[in-house]
Amino acid sequence: MDLANIGLGYWLLIIIMGLICGIVGFFIGRSAGRSAHMETSFEELKATNTRLQSDLDLCRKSLNSEHSRPRRQQVKFDAKMAKAVLGRFVKQDDLKVVEGIGPKIEGLFHNYNIKTWKALSQTSVAKCHEVLDAGGEKYRVHDPASWPMQARMCYENKWKELHRWQEEHKHGKL
Repeated sequence: MDLANIGLGYWLLIIIMGLICGIVGFFIGRSAGRSAHMETSFEELKATNTRLQSDLDLCRKSLNSEHSRPRRQQVKFDAKMAKAVLGRFVKQDDLKVVEGIGPKIEGLFHNYNIKTWKALSQTSVAKCHEVLDAGGEKYRVHDPASWPMQARMCYENKWKELHRWQEEHKHGKL
């Protein structure tokens, strides 16, 4: 082959073929690297899934063992003791017994399906703030930090302790 007789078209063809092969090689190499990365990610996800599944199984076993334990006896409401200690008639699950809760705030809690002392005692302070925020600006001045604790005292018929606490902490402040 005589290099002097090779035309410009021949050199262009070689350059174009080289570019095409380079581009195809780039994409093939890139996809191979991606699949290796995807396999590692898949293995990591499988390991995480296995760990989470075992955690879930442990939680379910724990939950089942808690349900098999005998439940605490539900405390029976003692209206006579409440009246004797507080000096006024108390209806069962009247949230207004809690220092700082009035009729309107009680209504707000009822809107959130918190209608009993037990339910309020199991409510977080953050949730109490959420309920107050739903009532508008005028309810944000209230401090519900002690409300779940007071509700627990009501639910457990600890009227003397509740009365003593309310006397020491006027207006429900801690």
